[in-house]
Amino acid sequence: MFWKFDLHTTSHIDQLLDREDVTLKELMEEDDVLQECKAQNRRLLLFLSQDHCMQELVSLITTEPPADLEERSRFKFPNVACELLTSDVSLINDKLGGDESLLEMLYHFLEQDPPLNPLLASFFSKTIGNLIARKTEQLITFLKKKEGFIGLVLKHIDASAMMDLLLRLISCVEPASLRQEVLQWLNEEKLVQRLTELIHSGKDEERQSNASQTLCDIIRLSRDQANQMQENVESDPLLAVIEMQETVAGLLKNMFEGERSETSIVNGTQVLLTLLETRRSGAILTTVGVLEQPLGNARLHVVRLVAALLQTTSPTICQELCNLTTMDLLLDLFFKYSWNNFLHFQVELCVSAVLNHPSSEELSGPGLQNHDTKPLFQKCRLVQRILDAWEENDKIQANGGTRRGNMGHLTRIANMVVQNLEKGPVQTQILPEDCRGRWESFVDETLRETNRRNTVELVSTHNMHSSSEDDDMEGPFPNDLSLQQTFADYQIQQMTANFVDQFGFNDEEFSEHDENINATFDRIAEINFNLDADDNSANAAAFEACCKERIRQFDDAEEEEDIWEEKEINYATQAKSRTRFGVSQTLEGSSRSSMENGDRQQDHGSGSDDGDDSEHKSANPGWTADFRDSGGTGVSQSASGWEGPADTVEEAAKNGDAQGTGWANFTEFQPFDG
Repeated sequence: MFWKFDLHTTSHIDQLLDREDVTLKELMEEDDVLQECKAQNRRLLLFLSQDHCMQELVSLITTEPPADLEERSRFKFPNVACELLTSDVSLINDKLGGDESLLEMLYHFLEQDPPLNPLLASFFSKTIGNLIARKTEQLITFLKKKEGFIGLVLKHIDASAMMDLLLRLISCVEPASLRQEVLQWLNEEKLVQRLTELIHSGKDEERQSNASQTLCDIIRLSRDQANQMQENVESDPLLAVIEMQETVAGLLKNMFEGERSETSIVNGTQVLLTLLETRRSGAILTTVGVLEQPLGNARLHVVRLVAALLQTTSPTICQELCNLTTMDLLLDLFFKYSWNNFLHFQVELCVSAVLNHPSSEELSGPGLQNHDTKPLFQKCRLVQRILDAWEENDKIQANGGTRRGNMGHLTRIANMVVQNLEKGPVQTQILPEDCRGRWESFVDETLRETNRRNTVELVSTHNMHSSSEDDDMEGPFPNDLSLQQTFADYQIQQMTANFVDQFGFNDEEFSEHDENINATFDRIAEINFNLDADDNSANAAAFEACCKERIRQFDDAEEEEDIWEEKEINYATQAKSRTRFGVSQTLEGSSRSSMENGDRQQDHGSGSDDGDDSEHKSANPGWTADFRDSGGTGVSQSASGWEGPADTVEEAAKNGDAQGTGWANFTEFQPFDG
């Protein structure tokens, strides 16, 4: 509802800006001046970016306010001025970083005599830090022109804000090339040496503490940035100078030279401890839990290097690695990091290289037999480690735990040990006596069972039989190509009259399960679909007789008549009755017109049928044209399913003549004119 009716309030800043005589402090009195500035109020930014306003803002953060003011309001305007200058507004940043007179005003703050006001020093440090991040090149160019800049900063190092300023110069400069230039410039200004000299018993505690903390922060920041850089960059000159022996010697000299003080010893020792710090990886969350101390990429690559050296089969290298107890350390890592498969594979390669070391006959010099394998079994206690790790894994799994991730590689190492011990009695003697019984039991039972489970049996399709519970019929199935050919032949063959009777299956064919399933398909292939042209079957004779009967009326003497002569045609209705089986019986009465010769007539309703009339009875649905006399004779359709009783036909004809109804008479029909 608030936004719907546009009920936003108007800032009082705009009302003040409408006045021509408004001052900067009047605007700074408003509580929402900083909010309007960050909201990019155009009128306010144009007012603040004026020269006199910018100079007044810089003056507020670099000049000590009058001491007679109330403490609550004394640093109110300097605080608001600092927030406005560091509000990260591009218009203000451009004005402050591009105007050298404003930078000179800021730089003059460092030229004051110590001690600096801590609050004003923090305002100054925050403003310079914002320019380092936003206007890096302009500010660095300006500071390089000032020869005494580093000296002035160290002069006021007792203020913690100056320490923050140095750290911003070291860590907040971008890009990397410009940062390297700044580090080189600071190194040329002897920043590290000057900070080391401040850790002296003759200096006050604040200076010593801030100088020591600055050196420690430089060491940590430089190392962290070196680790984060993906590409190869030049070394940090400041870190290199701190790690130099001369620098450490000078620090120790300052700590103990002259009158010893607890402050100098503590601060100097803090720098030495920071130099001795090693970067340890923090705990990481993995899929199997929290890993407190990761293996790390560096140690993994060292293991890969050792594996590559052992695979060279150089006697000197192998002997030296054995003297250094390298294999013992690798086995420790193998069992400690049980889920690092990259490490497991490399350690397996190392053990394989040692166990498969060439024998004395294959080596040029005698006496090198067992120089590598004997320490592996005795000093490194490889067999005992395998047995202990296996028993511990069995206990974990017995309690419902997860199988360790290195058990697969451990199984392969155990198999390599078995193969090495089978080489001869000399190899058997190097096995410690206290574990020979355990090892033999482990090999005969546990390891053999594990190898059996890990063995992959190849799948074979020979001699495969169905299950005893399978009720499906067994038998050779025909080839797919032969079935397709049989079906194609079946489609192009002509079907005989008795094909339907022969097609299908008999009940006897399903009585035995061991019959050949091809029997039915063979019968189909044996059916003869060919018809002999000379085959005068009964069906063919009946078909021809039916055809002749249909066209007989056109074969008599009347075919010589003029087919275009107009004749009177009478149509009779059809009376249909249904039998109990749904078969229709048709009664027809037709009137025939006189023919041209007029000498063939029959009596109406005679009820007797000529020989010709009996032959003309056929199963013909619809209307039947008859060119005889108009005398109506009941004609019945004589086809199967259509012929009815003769008496019924005759009675229907008689009733039609007697009653004079149900018959159409077209004798008095007059044709339509045009």
